[in-house]
Amino acid sequence: MDNPFQIITDAFAPDYQINLSIQGLDGSIMLTLSNAGRIVAKRMISAEQRNDPERLKRLVQSIQFGIAIEQGHSAMSILEAMTSGAGLTPPPPRVKGQPGQAAGL
Repeated sequence: MDNPFQIITDAFAPDYQINLSIQGLDGSIMLTLSNAGRIVAKRMISAEQRNDPERLKRLVQSIQFGIAIEQGHSAMSILEAMTSGAGLTPPPPRVKGQPGQAAGL
């Protein structure tokens, strides 16, 4: 089985700072993604999600989708890319002050 922490890191490391912290005795972890000192996404990941490769893949896609929507990208284009099997490449983070940037989380 692939390392779930490496999968998460590989998906987001090029564009975001990643913080993974243990949240409870049940094995849940908190994923926090930030860019330029601003929190971009924060998600609780259960042990079940983390240990199931398919669920982890869907979780990563869900986070990427949420970030893209927050940044003003077209939901339809993103969904089309996800369902076509091409996969979802996360859009680069917008630079502060650039048009279309949504408010922080």
